[in-house]
Amino acid sequence: MSANHETVIAATREWLEKAVIGLNLCPFAKAVYVKNQVRIKVSEAANPQQLAEELAEELQLLAQADPEEIDTTLLVHPKTLQRFLDFNDFFDITDAIVGELQLEGVLQVASFHPKFQFEGTGINDVENYTNRSPYPTLHLIREESLDRAVAAFPNAEDIYERNIETVQQLGVAGWKALFDPKAD
Repeated sequence: MSANHETVIAATREWLEKAVIGLNLCPFAKAVYVKNQVRIKVSEAANPQQLAEELAEELQLLAQADPEEIDTTLLVHPKTLQRFLDFNDFFDITDAIVGELQLEGVLQVASFHPKFQFEGTGINDVENYTNRSPYPTLHLIREESLDRAVAAFPNAEDIYERNIETVQQLGVAGWKALFDPKAD
């Protein structure tokens, strides 16, 4: 593993531990993370076509893997789709790949990006931080695992709103302080 990959994985793990799990933004993440069932794959893709090919490979790998070994995959791609609008547009391709592989209803892909912005928000609005990651990241999720987690979690439909409340209370400065305690 190259030093660059180690840096990307370390930053991704820190984000998972401090934000996703630490702030409980995803109440389902801790269980699979502590069981080491989260695959973090760093992509070398330099363009969207290469990323699409790698995404197809990762979707197939996850679909065939034993969930006890790999329950979910984070495909982190630090070299492509740096602009959020390009990343967002890539989801048409993502949906097409899932369909072509006949994995609709089996796997889904969620999005995280350092510049994530919900429709109708300003670039600096704190609620965008619920989906901000250190690098552009495609989260490959087993729908069966998601269904089980949602069924076991009371009021799962409220997670999104609770997450917004959490980051609003924290504020941008608080979010930054999670990763740099010296940040003002």
